Amino acid sequence: MRPEYHVQSVVVGSGVIGLAIARKLARAGREVLILEAEDSWGHHTSARNSQVIHAGMYYAPGSLKARFCVEGKKRLYDFCRTRHIDHDRIEKLIVATAPDQVAALKAIHDRGHANGVTDLTLVTAEDAMKCEPELACCAAILSPSTGIIDAPSYMNALLGEAEAAGAFIAYHSPLEDVVVTDKGFELSVGDANNTRMSCDHLINAAGLGGWDVARRTAGFDPTLIPPQCLTKGCYVSLSAGKAPFQRLIYPMPDGASLGVHYIRDIAGRVTFGPDVRVMDGLDLDYSNDGANIAAFERAVRTYWPGLPDDALQPDTCGIRPRITPPGAPLADFMILGPDSHGVTGLVQLFGIESPGLTSSLAIAEYVAELI
Repeated sequence: MRPEYHVQSVVVGSGVIGLAIARKLARAGREVLILEAEDSWGHHTSARNSQVIHAGMYYAPGSLKARFCVEGKKRLYDFCRTRHIDHDRIEKLIVATAPDQVAALKAIHDRGHANGVTDLTLVTAEDAMKCEPELACCAAILSPSTGIIDAPSYMNALLGEAEAAGAFIAYHSPLEDVVVTDKGFELSVGDANNTRMSCDHLINAAGLGGWDVARRTAGFDPTLIPPQCLTKGCYVSLSAGKAPFQRLIYPMPDGASLGVHYIRDIAGRVTFGPDVRVMDGLDLDYSNDGANIAAFERAVRTYWPGLPDDALQPDTCGIRPRITPPGAPLADFMILGPDSHGVTGLVQLFGIESPGLTSSLAIAEYVAELI
């Protein structure tokens, strides 16, 4: 069956990465269609995270995460300022809570400087606890450029600017099949009309659904698809009492995550998290039964010993589109363009977890250059 119509560029997925890419392409003069399987944009990972603007000190120098986080942070603050999107450079303290963590804390500080995060300051326990009287630590890093953002408003602005530049979005439109042709791509869309269409450029920014899109792309080498290691992260909130800290508080990272950290969002809500739960299967279960409350209490009390008993309650959950098997070092972002797989006009994105929100505008610039 011949395609019913043709569009220049198709972006699969309307999370923060897909919306940023669509905006960039549309503003560059491309005809853009966003295909979204759900009934709204930002339905999964982009709507279920800490809403933190990261500074860029955690990631290996030279990695895509380091590069895009540092560049994306600058772009994101400017975007929020010029579009009047709620955000706050709330600052962050990364804390060593035991003497044997201090050397690793200094290594994070040095890595940040290597990445271009030159505003980091090592502070003594006394100075950190003078700033935050409820805090307990042995030493800390102050990150002045860490902030928080109203992520839904940011995504809404991205979509609005994409649409203003001529992009359009189709909901309830999962991408069923893709065939690579000598003229581009032929797509089967599982919408109400079982639409057949063609395009010149195809960008797989489907996040949790990205593996399905890649596997359904006839003509793409399946051996390039990374492992799918979805990881669930749950949060808890304070059931009563005032916020204990002015700044974000992060413990030392534990390899699988940045640890159970303290977050205050734009609305003033206080949460702690996320934990890390490797998912058994691919069921997108966002329930939080509170089974790990005791573990959360232990983690939080390492830096907030004054946490009252029974003060935490289950809150939201998110699922990371992780490509790192359990026990392995966290992988870099994986963005496969034509030079990686040989298919003109195709970009496949995998493993865009933290700091994906911060990196979104920088990732969009990079993807646009690939096609």
